[in-house]
Amino acid sequence: MNNYIITGASRGLGKALAEALLEDEQNCVVGVSRNSTITHDRYRHQQLDFSDIAGVEHNLHKVFSPFDDAQKIVLVNNAGVIGEIGYVGQSKNEHFEFVFDVNVIVPAMLMNMFLQSFQHRQNCEKMIVNISSGAGQRAKDGWAAYCASKAALDMLSQTAQLEQEQLGTGVRVFSLSPGLIDTEMQEQIRESDAAQFSSVQQFRDYKANGALVSPEEVAQKVIQLMEKPSLARGVVCSVRDF
Repeated sequence: MNNYIITGASRGLGKALAEALLEDEQNCVVGVSRNSTITHDRYRHQQLDFSDIAGVEHNLHKVFSPFDDAQKIVLVNNAGVIGEIGYVGQSKNEHFEFVFDVNVIVPAMLMNMFLQSFQHRQNCEKMIVNISSGAGQRAKDGWAAYCASKAALDMLSQTAQLEQEQLGTGVRVFSLSPGLIDTEMQEQIRESDAAQFSSVQQFRDYKANGALVSPEEVAQKVIQLMEKPSLARGVVCSVRDF
Protein backbone atom coordinates (compact mmCIF):
# COMPACT_ATOMS: atom_id res chain seq x y z
CA MET A 1 0.00 0.00 0.00
CA ASN A 2 0.92 3.65 -0.46
CA ASN A 3 0.34 5.75 2.67
CA TYR A 4 -0.11 9.51 2.61
CA ILE A 5 -0.26 11.86 5.61
CA ILE A 6 -1.85 15.17 4.57
CA THR A 7 -2.30 18.19 6.83
CA GLY A 8 -5.12 20.62 6.19
CA ALA A 9 -7.12 17.82 4.57
CA SER A 10 -10.55 19.23 5.40
CA ARG A 11 -10.68 21.82 2.60
CA GLY A 12 -8.88 23.43 -0.31
CA LEU A 13 -5.81 21.77 -1.77
CA GLY A 14 -5.47 19.27 1.09
CA LYS A 15 -8.98 17.91 0.59
CA ALA A 16 -8.63 17.83 -3.21
CA LEU A 17 -5.35 15.95 -2.89
CA ALA A 18 -6.74 13.42 -0.41
CA GLU A 19 -9.81 12.75 -2.56
CA ALA A 20 -7.71 12.33 -5.71
CA LEU A 21 -5.35 9.88 -4.00
CA LEU A 22 -8.24 7.84 -2.62
CA GLU A 23 -9.42 7.11 -6.14
CA ASP A 24 -6.56 4.59 -6.33
CA GLU A 25 -7.26 1.40 -4.36
CA GLN A 26 -3.56 1.14 -3.49
CA ASN A 27 -3.64 4.40 -1.51
CA CYS A 28 -4.53 5.11 2.11
CA VAL A 29 -4.71 8.63 3.53
CA VAL A 30 -4.36 10.02 7.05
CA GLY A 31 -5.88 13.49 7.14
CA VAL A 32 -4.69 15.87 9.86
CA SER A 33 -6.82 18.93 10.57
CA ARG A 34 -9.28 20.39 13.06
CA ASN A 35 -12.33 19.06 11.21
CA SER A 36 -13.09 15.97 9.15
CA THR A 37 -14.93 16.40 5.85
CA ILE A 38 -13.99 13.13 4.13
CA THR A 39 -15.65 9.76 4.66
CA HIS A 40 -13.88 6.81 3.06
CA ASP A 41 -12.85 3.33 4.15
CA ARG A 42 -9.21 4.08 3.32
CA TYR A 43 -9.22 7.47 5.05
CA ARG A 44 -8.38 8.09 8.71
CA HIS A 45 -8.83 11.47 10.34
CA GLN A 46 -6.58 12.75 13.10
CA GLN A 47 -7.87 15.88 14.80
CA LEU A 48 -5.16 18.47 15.54
CA ASP A 49 -5.30 22.25 15.99
CA PHE A 50 -1.98 23.59 14.73
CA SER A 51 -2.37 26.82 16.70
CA ASP A 52 -2.32 24.76 19.92
CA ILE A 53 1.33 23.69 20.15
CA ALA A 54 0.90 21.91 23.48
CA GLY A 55 -2.00 19.91 22.04
CA VAL A 56 0.02 19.03 18.95
CA GLU A 57 2.96 17.84 21.06
CA HIS A 58 0.65 15.67 23.16
CA ASN A 59 -1.12 14.06 20.21
CA LEU A 60 1.49 14.06 17.44
CA HIS A 61 2.31 10.38 17.87
CA LYS A 62 -1.27 9.49 16.90
CA VAL A 63 -0.62 10.63 13.33
CA PHE A 64 2.04 8.04 12.61
CA SER A 65 0.89 4.45 12.24
CA PRO A 66 3.47 1.66 11.74
CA PHE A 67 2.43 1.30 8.06
CA ASP A 68 4.03 -2.14 8.13
CA ASP A 69 3.06 -3.09 4.57
CA ALA A 70 3.88 0.29 3.05
CA GLN A 71 5.62 0.49 -0.29
CA LYS A 72 5.49 4.29 -0.14
CA ILE A 73 5.03 6.75 2.73
CA VAL A 74 4.57 10.47 2.04
CA LEU A 75 4.06 13.41 4.40
CA VAL A 76 2.39 16.43 2.80
CA ASN A 77 2.63 19.52 5.02
CA ASN A 78 -0.17 21.44 3.33
CA ALA A 79 -1.87 23.34 6.16
CA GLY A 80 -1.01 27.02 6.24
CA VAL A 81 -2.32 30.46 7.14
CA ILE A 82 -1.58 33.98 5.98
CA GLY A 83 -2.80 35.51 9.23
CA GLU A 84 -3.85 39.12 9.57
CA ILE A 85 -2.60 41.19 6.65
CA GLY A 86 -0.89 44.29 7.94
CA TYR A 87 2.41 46.10 8.27
CA VAL A 88 5.11 45.27 10.81
CA GLY A 89 4.77 47.89 13.51
CA GLN A 90 1.00 47.89 13.13
CA SER A 91 0.37 44.22 13.95
CA LYS A 92 -0.33 42.32 17.15
CA ASN A 93 2.56 40.26 18.46
CA GLU A 94 0.31 37.20 18.70
CA HIS A 95 -0.12 37.31 14.93
CA PHE A 96 3.53 36.37 14.34
CA GLU A 97 3.37 33.53 16.85
CA PHE A 98 0.22 32.13 15.24
CA VAL A 99 1.54 32.23 11.66
CA PHE A 100 4.90 30.71 12.55
CA ASP A 101 3.31 27.99 14.69
CA VAL A 102 1.06 26.84 11.85
CA ASN A 103 3.41 27.41 8.92
CA VAL A 104 6.79 26.41 10.38
CA ILE A 105 6.81 24.96 13.90
CA VAL A 106 4.19 22.25 13.42
CA PRO A 107 5.47 21.23 9.95
CA ALA A 108 8.97 20.95 11.46
CA MET A 109 7.60 18.76 14.26
CA LEU A 110 5.79 16.55 11.76
CA MET A 111 8.92 16.24 9.63
CA ASN A 112 10.95 15.36 12.70
CA MET A 113 8.51 12.63 13.76
CA PHE A 114 8.19 11.33 10.19
CA LEU A 115 11.96 10.96 9.88
CA GLN A 116 12.32 9.40 13.32
CA SER A 117 9.65 6.87 12.35
CA PHE A 118 10.51 6.02 8.77
CA GLN A 119 13.88 7.32 7.55
CA HIS A 120 15.60 3.95 7.99
CA ARG A 121 12.72 1.87 6.62
CA GLN A 122 14.02 -0.41 3.91
CA ASN A 123 12.30 -1.26 0.60
CA CYS A 124 9.96 1.70 0.94
CA GLU A 125 9.83 5.02 -0.91
CA LYS A 126 9.83 7.91 1.59
CA MET A 127 9.02 11.52 0.76
CA ILE A 128 8.12 14.83 2.38
CA VAL A 129 6.32 17.49 0.35
CA ASN A 130 6.01 20.85 2.07
CA ILE A 131 3.53 23.22 0.43
CA SER A 132 5.32 26.56 0.36
CA SER A 133 4.70 29.74 -1.63
CA GLY A 134 6.39 32.10 -4.04
CA ALA A 135 5.93 34.62 -1.23
CA GLY A 136 8.78 32.85 0.54
CA GLN A 137 11.12 34.19 -2.14
CA ARG A 138 9.49 37.57 -2.89
CA ALA A 139 8.59 40.12 -0.23
CA LYS A 140 5.04 41.53 -0.23
CA ASP A 141 4.00 44.41 1.98
CA GLY A 142 1.50 43.37 4.63
CA TRP A 143 2.59 39.73 4.43
CA ALA A 144 5.73 39.81 6.60
CA ALA A 145 4.85 36.83 8.78
CA TYR A 146 3.61 34.75 5.85
CA CYS A 147 6.59 35.54 3.61
CA ALA A 148 9.09 34.89 6.40
CA SER A 149 7.40 31.65 7.45
CA LYS A 150 7.43 30.27 3.92
CA ALA A 151 11.07 31.29 3.48
CA ALA A 152 11.79 29.38 6.69
CA LEU A 153 9.91 26.35 5.34
CA ASP A 154 12.00 26.45 2.15
CA MET A 155 15.26 26.46 4.12
CA LEU A 156 14.00 23.82 6.54
CA SER A 157 13.28 21.60 3.53
CA GLN A 158 16.68 22.21 1.95
CA THR A 159 18.49 21.47 5.20
CA ALA A 160 16.48 18.31 5.83
CA GLN A 161 17.23 17.05 2.32
CA LEU A 162 20.95 17.74 2.80
CA GLU A 163 20.90 15.78 6.05
CA GLN A 164 19.06 12.82 4.53
CA GLU A 165 21.63 12.70 1.73
CA GLN A 166 24.41 12.71 4.34
CA LEU A 167 22.69 9.83 6.14
CA GLY A 168 21.94 7.92 2.94
CA THR A 169 18.31 7.27 3.88
CA GLY A 170 16.84 7.80 0.43
CA VAL A 171 14.22 10.23 1.79
CA ARG A 172 13.25 12.93 -0.71
CA VAL A 173 12.22 16.36 0.58
CA PHE A 174 10.54 19.09 -1.48
CA SER A 175 9.20 22.57 -0.79
CA LEU A 176 6.60 23.12 -3.49
CA SER A 177 5.03 26.43 -4.49
CA PRO A 178 1.51 25.61 -5.74
CA GLY A 179 0.78 28.87 -7.57
CA LEU A 180 -2.45 30.86 -7.36
CA ILE A 181 -5.19 28.55 -6.09
CA ASP A 182 -8.85 29.49 -5.77
CA THR A 183 -9.18 28.97 -2.00
CA GLU A 184 -10.44 30.75 1.12
CA MET A 185 -6.99 32.29 1.57
CA GLN A 186 -7.40 34.10 -1.73
CA GLU A 187 -10.78 35.39 -0.53
CA GLN A 188 -9.11 36.79 2.57
CA ILE A 189 -6.43 38.47 0.45
CA ARG A 190 -9.02 40.11 -1.82
CA GLU A 191 -10.84 41.53 1.19
CA SER A 192 -7.73 43.18 2.66
CA ASP A 193 -7.23 46.94 2.96
CA ALA A 194 -5.11 48.55 0.24
CA ALA A 195 -3.44 50.62 2.97
CA GLN A 196 -2.11 47.36 4.43
CA PHE A 197 -1.45 45.54 1.15
CA SER A 198 -0.66 47.65 -1.90
CA SER A 199 -1.18 44.82 -4.43
CA VAL A 200 -4.72 43.94 -3.34
CA GLN A 201 -6.26 45.06 -6.64
CA GLN A 202 -3.95 42.74 -8.55
CA PHE A 203 -5.30 39.81 -6.56
CA ARG A 204 -8.87 40.94 -7.14
CA ASP A 205 -8.08 41.01 -10.85
CA TYR A 206 -6.71 37.45 -10.70
CA LYS A 207 -10.14 36.28 -9.60
CA ALA A 208 -12.05 38.47 -12.04
CA ASN A 209 -9.89 37.37 -14.97
CA GLY A 210 -10.02 33.65 -14.17
CA ALA A 211 -6.31 33.43 -13.35
CA LEU A 212 -6.83 31.30 -10.24
CA VAL A 213 -6.43 27.53 -10.58
CA SER A 214 -8.76 25.05 -8.91
CA PRO A 215 -7.50 22.96 -5.97
CA GLU A 216 -8.24 19.84 -8.03
CA GLU A 217 -5.90 20.93 -10.83
CA VAL A 218 -3.09 21.69 -8.42
CA ALA A 219 -3.66 18.39 -6.61
CA GLN A 220 -2.87 16.59 -9.86
CA LYS A 221 0.41 18.52 -10.10
CA VAL A 222 1.35 17.49 -6.56
CA ILE A 223 0.59 13.88 -7.43
CA GLN A 224 2.83 14.19 -10.50
CA LEU A 225 5.70 15.27 -8.25
CA MET A 226 5.07 12.45 -5.79
CA GLU A 227 5.01 9.90 -8.61
CA LYS A 228 7.97 11.34 -10.51
CA PRO A 229 10.28 13.39 -8.24
CA SER A 230 12.71 13.98 -11.11
CA LEU A 231 10.23 16.58 -12.43
CA ALA A 232 11.42 19.02 -9.75
CA ARG A 233 14.41 21.24 -10.49
CA GLY A 234 15.52 21.15 -6.86
CA VAL A 235 14.24 20.95 -3.30
CA VAL A 236 12.51 24.33 -3.64
CA CYS A 237 10.31 24.01 -6.70
CA SER A 238 7.08 25.19 -8.29
CA VAL A 239 4.17 23.53 -10.06
CA ARG A 240 5.15 25.70 -13.00
CA ASP A 241 8.24 23.45 -13.38
CA PHE A 242 6.13 20.52 -14.56
